[in-house]
Amino acid sequence: MTSPIIASAKEILRIEEDTIRRIRKHISRNFEKAVNRMAKCEGRVIVTGMGKPGFIARKISATLASLGTPSLYLHPAEAFHGDLGMVTSKDLIIAISHSGETDEVVKLVSEVKKWDVFLIALTSNPKSALAKHANIVLDLGVTREACPLNLAPSASTTASLAMGDALALSLVRKKKFRSEDFAQLHPGGRLGRNLLRVKDVMRSGKRNAVVKENTPLRKALVAITAARAGSCTIVNEKRRLTGIFTDGDLRRHIRKEGEMILNQPIKKLATKNPTCIQQNKLAAEALPLLRAKKIDELPVVDDEKRVVGLLDIQDLLKAGFV
Repeated sequence: MTSPIIASAKEILRIEEDTIRRIRKHISRNFEKAVNRMAKCEGRVIVTGMGKPGFIARKISATLASLGTPSLYLHPAEAFHGDLGMVTSKDLIIAISHSGETDEVVKLVSEVKKWDVFLIALTSNPKSALAKHANIVLDLGVTREACPLNLAPSASTTASLAMGDALALSLVRKKKFRSEDFAQLHPGGRLGRNLLRVKDVMRSGKRNAVVKENTPLRKALVAITAARAGSCTIVNEKRRLTGIFTDGDLRRHIRKEGEMILNQPIKKLATKNPTCIQQNKLAAEALPLLRAKKIDELPVVDDEKRVVGLLDIQDLLKAGFV
């Protein structure tokens, strides 16, 4: 015999499931218009809600920001104690209220509408005060809460969360947001780190010592010192990779030949045709290559084998790969 608690849990989840199915039926051209308008927003997408919907609003805002859309959560009550200064006419507001009559939310949107701020309403009451202020209404269609007392926000918050996810994730497709873009916004996470490309962590510009083949070792050492590096990359007239010279090479040649090598062309002392890596390779691929070759630096090249940077094992360490 099923216990009352288990039966209650199954009924609650059934109501939640029905809520999601009902939302799907309410997806219309209004949803598409909302996504298109969010994609065109020149400011930030501000999400607001009071009480439990406020927690949902925070999550939606965080999801948007993590997927490349500048966003913030605005507490509707705190807005009237200075936080209205966060809102500009270029922003877009998503306001969440199951009833559409939440005092703090209605008061907030009626105020910002004076600035002609675009408003998207998430509500189960298309005839509410909130809906009347909105440019676009997304009907959640929730007729009852999963709460046995039909009081605590449950099905309505599930609906708001699901609709918020649908908006944020549809916006990914609309804006052509890529996994590489995601990685840039999540440098501290394992997923984002694993999506980083070599070009995202390599040394370039002044931090990358590049010299031509006939450069005297003396001048090459100046370039290495200026870049604060442990090596310099050797290139031909077309900037294509021909060799690498490391501090280990310097010690070996000095020990064998003495200071006379300082005036020799770097090409005579460098390691020719060194192991390199293409800039668009995943940075995670560089570590096993460095370990297999027992080296600390990898010249980074483009499709034409032109040198564009240098990847040092220290760069991978800083990025969290080691």
